[in-house]
Amino acid sequence: MNIAVLDAGTLGDDLNLDTLKEFGTLCVYKSTTPEEIAKRLKDAEVAVVNKVPIGAAALAAAPGLRLICVAATGYDNIEVGACLERGVGVCNVAGYSTDSVAQITAASVLYLACRYGEYVPFVKDGSYTASFAANKVSPPFYELRGKTWGIVGYGNIGKQVGRIAAAFGCRVLACKRTPEEGVECADIDRLCRESDIITLHTPLTPETKGLISKSRISTMKKGVILVNAARGAVADEAALAEALESGHIGGLGIDVYSKEPMPAEHPLYPLRHLPSLCLTPHMAWAAFEARQRCLDEICENIRSFLKGERRSRVDL
Repeated sequence: MNIAVLDAGTLGDDLNLDTLKEFGTLCVYKSTTPEEIAKRLKDAEVAVVNKVPIGAAALAAAPGLRLICVAATGYDNIEVGACLERGVGVCNVAGYSTDSVAQITAASVLYLACRYGEYVPFVKDGSYTASFAANKVSPPFYELRGKTWGIVGYGNIGKQVGRIAAAFGCRVLACKRTPEEGVECADIDRLCRESDIITLHTPLTPETKGLISKSRISTMKKGVILVNAARGAVADEAALAEALESGHIGGLGIDVYSKEPMPAEHPLYPLRHLPSLCLTPHMAWAAFEARQRCLDEICENIRSFLKGERRSRVDL
């Protein structure tokens, strides 16, 4: 069996992909452009992809393709309907990055809440030494205890973030489809109005695209901290930039972008040096342990598929 990994670079150079050789001949490509997809899938029976888009045209050029393994939970880069028509299975990996994403979410909130973007450079650039003062306590920062932490999307990641928020003494407010015992639930509008901190963990769907709109941002508390660890298009990125620049948003953490990598024309790009902005390169999911779990789960998905089982199938 021929296995093609189309964008191994997204999984990191420290991950050993040789475990996939258990299933046959392995071809590993660090990255794949849209023009290269068809050629590289031509003889593949199993494709492993993270962000490479696979649609009807690519499937038509890959007559032997039997299974697509997405090295992620989200699979919006795969035309599942076209896969169904051609009898190509699609598997994702759920739950592997929960701790990693929750950890980076909390780190982003702490970076912004503690004003590290201003305090750390003050020491690094020599200003602290030159000041002759024992300490610096401006700009002011505030404790998280007693603040309201709103969580949009209360799946595995959202729940873990909720546990962290509760450990800091925050009131946790969750926005989810169905109410759940043990957590205070609210609709998106109430959450936006009442939260001091808002973190996004919802999948990108037609319903969640643009969920954090300009009008909803305008209802948020002045100085709110907002972190997007979901998908870039869940929020109106131009509206976020405008609200950050005006000071309505006090701290903004972004790990995901509607177009990746973030292009120079992105509305946040000119603001990237602001201390109230914490930008990371879509890495929240990618602690080493999480990436290893992801690879292990991909192998389990392939084994299951070869046995005729339906493990992690998103096309059924």
